Amino acid sequence: MQTVLIDTDVAIDFLRGNESTKSWIAPLWQQSAAFISILTVYELLSGVKPKEQKATEHFISACRVEPVTVAVATLAASEYQQYRQEGITLTSIDCLIAATAKINKHQLATRNIKHYPDKKILYKPAT
Repeated sequence: MQTVLIDTDVAIDFLRGNESTKSWIAPLWQQSAAFISILTVYELLSGVKPKEQKATEHFISACRVEPVTVAVATLAASEYQQYRQEGITLTSIDCLIAATAKINKHQLATRNIKHYPDKKILYKPAT
């Protein structure tokens, strides 16, 4: 099975009870194919409300967490510079998440497709 790096926006959809998101994430967990970046952990925890804390921690623990490595940082920096020369400005976090997906051969599940110019890495769940 293809492994999937879940972006923060999709994780939030899941945590807020979006049924269509839940329907494709659950099988990923069962097959150990659900990953998140350590940066997604940061984003989730920095915005969590007290009543959402336990569910957020459960979500994080159900996924495999990918670190930011030197290889990820190097690729992210290179792509940041490349896109900037093309007039596309991206956030550092989005560049690092995209590089994490590429280095680890994951597809990237996100609704923020404008944040990720390389459309080949995007995950499209079966509907």
